[in-house]
Amino acid sequence: MTSTIWLRLGKYLRDTQLLGSIHSTLYWDQNTVMPSGASSWRGEQLSLLAKLLHSRQTSHEFEDLIIEASTELEEETFLDITEISERKRNLDLLQLEFNRQKRLDSKLVVDLTTAKTNGYALWQEAKLNKDYERFAPALKKLIELRQEQARQLDEPRSCWETLAQPFEPDLTIKRLNELFNPLRDSLPSLINELKPCSQMKSGGWDLDKRSQHNLCERLLNEWGRDENITSLGRSPHPFSITLGPRDFRLTSRVVKGQPFSCFLATAHEWGHSLYEQGLPSQSHQWFGWPLGQATSMAVHESQSLFWENRVARSRDFSNRFWKYFAYEGAPVGNGLDLWRLLNPLVPGLNRVEADELSYGVHILIRTDLEIALLEEDLDVWDLPNEWNKRYKELLGVTPSNDAEGCLQDVHWSEGAFGYFPSYLLGHLISAQLSEAMAISLKSEGTTSEDPLGQCIRDGNEAKLLKWLRKKVHVYGRKVNAEKLVKEVTGKALSSHAFLNYLEKKLEMLTSSS
Repeated sequence: MTSTIWLRLGKYLRDTQLLGSIHSTLYWDQNTVMPSGASSWRGEQLSLLAKLLHSRQTSHEFEDLIIEASTELEEETFLDITEISERKRNLDLLQLEFNRQKRLDSKLVVDLTTAKTNGYALWQEAKLNKDYERFAPALKKLIELRQEQARQLDEPRSCWETLAQPFEPDLTIKRLNELFNPLRDSLPSLINELKPCSQMKSGGWDLDKRSQHNLCERLLNEWGRDENITSLGRSPHPFSITLGPRDFRLTSRVVKGQPFSCFLATAHEWGHSLYEQGLPSQSHQWFGWPLGQATSMAVHESQSLFWENRVARSRDFSNRFWKYFAYEGAPVGNGLDLWRLLNPLVPGLNRVEADELSYGVHILIRTDLEIALLEEDLDVWDLPNEWNKRYKELLGVTPSNDAEGCLQDVHWSEGAFGYFPSYLLGHLISAQLSEAMAISLKSEGTTSEDPLGQCIRDGNEAKLLKWLRKKVHVYGRKVNAEKLVKEVTGKALSSHAFLNYLEKKLEMLTSSS
């Protein structure tokens, strides 16, 4: 027997989800094909939708449905223990989010949406013209609005911690430092040690747009893409987004002089999409419920990083895929050539193009700077100097202009403060999950000492995906990220597995050079 109130609540959530998906569809359009002159009108469209969504998320009807469903659940006699537990978790999460939304003034919600749309448009313009001053006032406005948001939410957390909650539930700066401090100690010294033997980046050659597109299409097809439910577009900054139970979009970009950028970005975003496709949300029953959503953005990033780094950057993948690159004109004669080009050991200015070793430093810099902007009175106008100073100190490189520096990422233009740590936390989670995957595959009969590599050599990435579907994707928001890692791996999240992985890979790369 299905509970009456539960069905009504589900219908309400589904209608809210439909409205949210319209908002997301307009966002997709804004980032892919919308002409720049339409930004003002799009801002009004998104602001209206944000106002309507906020109204639904804070209405008396919604509040009554949550309360009545909770009472109904207490009296339920037809559900088993698992169903009761899942429903209770759903209701707890709905109540938590309702309370957060209820504290926010509707004017602030509209102002934020308008500021994000304006910020994104000005960021694009400023980046194109390499002129941070065009964007700085919009960034200042976004910071002020986010600080006001944190004040209105009035949670027992700092401003930055409050803003990070939608991305990483339960994360604190103290816990972040516990996880990141070993990386602060290890990564810069590893980079300095490797500088004398750093490999050269790919230079002096490039692949045209058609060739890069062909390689991306082949990659997605080999990794089981269903064209009936997926779409690949182009945008200034690669991203993945879900617009419906059977509508998964991802974008990439071609960067002149960076022949692997589009390919690796596609691998990364496809990892995000695979996670979304594997969540419990893919039945219509769950699509609007919290348990059908991603555990956290760090878990999300762990999945994209797994496919980008553990698979696409692996030696076994290069041995299998190099001939396709050669056919499109890349100067590679074997798998080793491609593998070394996909894994340069040269610190650079750009986060998205960074190697696995220096990538973490890019995130540490951004994390420290956004905390300083929100909580430590770092002046918006001083951001380029602080950015450049830290890049010189930690990576030994200095941006020649703002586009290479603090304008390179889209996140702050949309007010997404608190997101950046998810990338590095994703590296830690991916490494720990990969260790557990290897042990599990061995116990299931894989005889190779490197079971992940064996699957990649055999073109059997489906076996890796099957493990992730069963062990990781199925959780949704039943637990937070750290509890998921503990349940899957049997160990608390730490930096150990990631640093161990880096050291082994760096040893392989340096010995091959």
